[in-house]
This record gives sequence, C-alpha cells and structure tokens, in this order.
Amino acid sequence: MIIPSLSATKLLFLFFSCHLLFFSSTATAAYSIGVNYGTVADNLPTPKQVANFLKTKTNIDRIKIFDANPDILKAFAGTGIPVTVTVGNGDIPSLAKLPGAQAWIEKNILPFHPKTVIRYIAVGNEILATSDKNLIAHLLPAMKALRSALDSANASSIKVSTPHSLGILSTSEPPSSGKFRKGYDKLIFAPILEFHKQTKSPFMVNPYPYFGFVPQTANYALFKPNGGVFDAGTGINYTNMFDAQLDAVYSAMKRVGYEDVDIVVAETGWPSVGDPGQPGVSVENALSFNGNLVKHVNSGKGTPLMPNRTFETYIFALFNENLKESVPERNFGLFKPDLTPVYDVGILRHDQGIGPVAAPPTATAPSGGSGKWCVAKSDASDAALQANIDYVCSSGLDCKPIQAGGACFNPNNVRSHASYAMNAYYQANGRHDFNCDFNRTGVITPSDPSHEACNYSVDKGPGLKLESSIAANPMSFGHMFSLATCVCTVWFF
Repeated sequence: MIIPSLSATKLLFLFFSCHLLFFSSTATAAYSIGVNYGTVADNLPTPKQVANFLKTKTNIDRIKIFDANPDILKAFAGTGIPVTVTVGNGDIPSLAKLPGAQAWIEKNILPFHPKTVIRYIAVGNEILATSDKNLIAHLLPAMKALRSALDSANASSIKVSTPHSLGILSTSEPPSSGKFRKGYDKLIFAPILEFHKQTKSPFMVNPYPYFGFVPQTANYALFKPNGGVFDAGTGINYTNMFDAQLDAVYSAMKRVGYEDVDIVVAETGWPSVGDPGQPGVSVENALSFNGNLVKHVNSGKGTPLMPNRTFETYIFALFNENLKESVPERNFGLFKPDLTPVYDVGILRHDQGIGPVAAPPTATAPSGGSGKWCVAKSDASDAALQANIDYVCSSGLDCKPIQAGGACFNPNNVRSHASYAMNAYYQANGRHDFNCDFNRTGVITPSDPSHEACNYSVDKGPGLKLESSIAANPMSFGHMFSLATCVCTVWFF
C-alpha cells in the first residue's frame, strides 16, 4: 500500500489497530475445556486443593458438579473458574413452584455467587432416561421456576438447563434421520427447547461414543483414521462418532423447529481401565478419545451439520472415583486422587506432568538418525490407503505437498502419497505408536523416508499446521511464542 504524503494544508491522521496473533511451533496448544468434578470417592484432595490445582496447573477453565456442594462452591470463590451446579433428581418436584425454587436459590446460590462464578444450574441429570413420570412432568416447571427465582434475585447471568442422554432419540443413524422419541418430541422437547430459546440457554446432551461402539467401529469412535460412515440423506461421510451423535441431536431439534438453540456437551469421556477382556478400554484409547476430543471441539470446525461452531464441552471426569460400582466407572478420570495425570491430553500448563503412555507432542524430529516415521505397509490396499489420505487431509493437516506441483507429489501414486499423509498425522499427534495404526495399514520405521525435496521431518515437513493450532486457541499465553502477525487497519482523514 502506498501512503500519500502529508502537506501543510491537509493533515493525514493514521490510526493503526494492530491485532497480534501469536503462534507457537514448539509447544502444545493450550485448550479451553471443562470437566465433570465428581466426588464418589474417599481419597480425593480437598476442594480447596482441587481449585488451586485447576487454577494454577491446568487449562481447565470450567467445572460441572453433580450437586450444590457448599465446600466446593466456597473453594472456587475468586478463581474465575465458572461452576455448573446440579439439582438432585429427587428435588425436582419441590422446585416446580416459585416458593420452593426461591428457597433453593437462596440456600444454594446466593451465598456464593458472584464471588464464585456460577454458570449454569443443571436441573437433574438425564431425567428422561429414568422414565419416572413424576420427575418428567415436573422438569420443565422446575426449570421455569428456577429461572424466575434467579431473575428476582438479580442473578440473571446464571442459565438454567438439564442434561439429556442420547436415549432421548428414537433414531440416530444416520445422523440426518435423528428424531426425538415418539410422544416426547412435541409434548416434552418442543416446550423445553422453547424455554431454551426464550431464555438463551443451551440444550445439554451427554454423547458417549464409548457406549455406542462395537469392535468394528472402534477407530470411528476414537477419532482414529477410518473409512467413515456415509449418510445417504445428506451425502456426508462421517469420520468420527462424536460428530455423528451431535448431528443426530441437531436433526432431532430441527424436526421440531429449534435448530438455532445452542448445544452444550455436558458429559463425554472414555475409561482407561476396564474389566478383563473388555473391548476398547485402555489408557491408549482413553488418551486417543479425550485428546482428540479436546483438539476437535476447540478447533472451531464444528460438525458437518453445524459447521464453524465451538461446543462448550465437559469431559467426564476429573478424577478416578474409587467408590463407583464397576471397574470402568471408577476409571474415567483424567487425574488420580494425588493430582498426577492418568494421561495428558494437553491441558496441563508448562509441562506440569505427562501420563504413563503419552509422550508430549514434539515439533522436531530427533537428530542423529534416531527419529521415527510412519509409512504405509507393503500389503495395504490402495483403497485403504486412499481412505487414509482422505482422513488426514480432512483433519486440518496440510496436504499441499502431495498435490500437483508439491514437493512430495512424485512419485505420483497412492502408496507414496499415503505414506506422506500418514506420517504427517503421526508426527503432528505426538508420535504415539497407535497414531500409526490406520486400521493396521501403517508401520513405524526408523529410516527417514524423505527423498529429494520431499522432507518427512516435522521441523521442515508436515508438522503441526499453524492454522489449526490458532483456531483451537488464538489467545493462549501459557507457552513461549515464536511468531507474531500484526494485522493493521488504517483509517485516512
């Protein structure tokens, strides 16, 4: 741009508004994520210790609790971490009229808010799944009464909602066919969604791919490379079950005319330990699901039917809880009771700790020939390898090098292109062995497959695509930054 020269008779004022975006090429992105803080255990740290840990050691920026525990609410005072409190299922009928709701707000909210930031009141948990007609009948009246009680107490910033399991859907596959259970759609969900629309509160759902997968769909459920599931109704090929479940909810909402209501993921997660022989349960799979979930929901990519949306998401759970009934239920936690990570999904600040199987993501390959790369197996079919290419290149990684004119376009065949794409995914996700599985079509090699101008190393080759890191969290200052872009807007007078 050529700036005109100044003269004595005409004064030119230049106002520069510079917006700095910082990029890191050497550190894990800091993500915004919520967790469910359950307390069904006898060995957990005190709420004060938990609040201090989350505030100083992690990037967890909101929590959800399953009651209105005053000790927890006191502990989070002044932390700035918003809390979602929960009304017990059994308390719902007593809150369906305004006096009961006002008494509950006066006891459980007003002594703490706003010093403790209370974000939502969750009225019960998965009430429709209980099939208790009394609770179902009183659910919406209780939500409305609590809303009125909050308004009269000058606490209008707190929103009221209720979490639902995916059992509210009669049909969810394919996602475009999603619909609420017959008889509940217009009588129950349309009025609830109208409440959300009028109060600008979100529809809360608990999607759990863990409960919906079979061994054949494990990679689809775990955000791992897979061929996808095709929805003939929309022509969309879904490559992860989480998106499919959310889009099924969206389709059901749209059928009753409320697709514009926001969705919050109130619970989702994956256990790290299961019963002997239980399929799909391991530390590696829990890391794969939750780690990829965090990156996915922070990317702003949204889902195929809800593009460019960032879903407020609460992982289940903060801790392993030793008093729960089954082995998997006791092992959904991101952290052990001693505050050490079961595994690290990238939410620890300043490299505070690393899980037992997950090495921290790196952006440079080791020197001295000791690196590892992921390439296509010699017996993998072209169809499987093409599916790998399609998956990687739709995940946000840069595939320009294998496009016509790119440094890795030649040799121009599926196997060569797939090896580059698979390695790009493997390197960008921390070089864990399971990131080179690709439905058993990938193999790790100690030999650098780089050739001529085509470089497979992370520092000069695929690496982490900067656009994806920035979309996930453009203003995170928890790491050292190496690049800055200044976008300057100029006004002339």
